[in-house]
Amino acid sequence: MILYLHGFRSSPKSMKARVVGERMAALGLADQLLSPQLPASPRLAMELAEAAVKDVPAGELSIIGSSLGGYYATWLAERIGCRAVLLNPAVVPQLDLDQHVGVSTQYHSDEPFEFKRAYIAELRALAVPQITRPERYFLIAATGDEVLDYRDMLAHYQGARQHVIDGSDHAISEFPRYVDQVLAFCGIEARS
Repeated sequence: MILYLHGFRSSPKSMKARVVGERMAALGLADQLLSPQLPASPRLAMELAEAAVKDVPAGELSIIGSSLGGYYATWLAERIGCRAVLLNPAVVPQLDLDQHVGVSTQYHSDEPFEFKRAYIAELRALAVPQITRPERYFLIAATGDEVLDYRDMLAHYQGARQHVIDGSDHAISEFPRYVDQVLAFCGIEARS
């Protein structure tokens, strides 16, 4: 089972979430992917994610997290003991997201998105100062990420499997090239 966690103001309609969903469907495994719409509240987002996978044994679960979803994936992987793939993950989002307090819209719709100041404390509560079992993690980081510094990612996930993309962007625009590698780490072998 794979749990996909999207980033800040994003949704299951994001490019990477759709690529994973399409690939899983092509492999006949669409029913093995969960990709919920996460609420703005980090606490509620993690309650929703935990509830979605509560009956899945840790050894049968992998989490794919993009940006803020990578921060969430790290917290969940440490809590549950499962594998996690991190795509340009946020490492200390409480520092970066303070400037986004207020009402805006989601990236893939006109739905309002309110990020409250109280959510900064909720993010702090989910901090993982150091991962405990690096072998459970696979980091994909782009040097051209215009939102987050890939060097922070490399340092935070030291010892984990790491793939550094020279250039690219925060969205990892060429993600379709990496989806089979991501799924293989999650224990799903691509078939032609």
